[in-house]
Amino acid sequence: MSLPRFFLDPAPAAGNTLVPLGLEAARHLKALRLKPGAALELVLGDQAWTADLAELDRGRAMARLVAPMSEVREAPIALQACLPLPAQLSLFDEWLPPLVELGVTLIQPVVYHRSEFDGAKTAARLERWARIIQSACEQSHRNRLPALRPPMPFESLLTWDAPQKWVAYELATGQANPVLHRETLAFTSGPEGGITDDEFAALAGAGWLPVSLGRSILRAVTAPVALLGAVQFELGRSPAP
Repeated sequence: MSLPRFFLDPAPAAGNTLVPLGLEAARHLKALRLKPGAALELVLGDQAWTADLAELDRGRAMARLVAPMSEVREAPIALQACLPLPAQLSLFDEWLPPLVELGVTLIQPVVYHRSEFDGAKTAARLERWARIIQSACEQSHRNRLPALRPPMPFESLLTWDAPQKWVAYELATGQANPVLHRETLAFTSGPEGGITDDEFAALAGAGWLPVSLGRSILRAVTAPVALLGAVQFELGRSPAP
């Protein structure tokens, strides 16, 4: 059984150092019915540590660092998810856990033509999305929190800088799916209703390559997860040197 893992702010660390855990972590540890002495895993910045629970009482928790961990859990390439803002922002909540578990390193919300963008409502959810991302990282035992950026207009995709840029597209283009290389990959897909013809033409002109995810039409929440799962499968064919 995997140990509970918590992300903390970067800080100088050494064996036997006591570090405070947040209120949310304390509540989680109480729910798990853990006692002082229980083994934990902490991530300070990008460094994972084994640790022991030193104190847990009335919302206060302290852990004692034991030793740094040597592990490789991150994908061998950067995976940048340029996700369409859906009409129902709650759908974004559904996207985040599986994408984080599958190794996404950057999450960029995008306002497509068929997105229903409300700046105030979206800004109010950014903090919630950050919490979902951290929780998914802890659950999947990742070492690094993906970056979450504020929304940007569709037009910004046309100048997006990445050596590989893929767009999941439901219409047949006559092109074979691109070959994955071991360098940064950015990918995007459409909101409910899909990408418009004009948007696809603009993306294609800016170097985004179409990717087919099968013959059926996938829901907006399914497409990016399916694409990233296929990417991780392909990365697993030849382990990084």
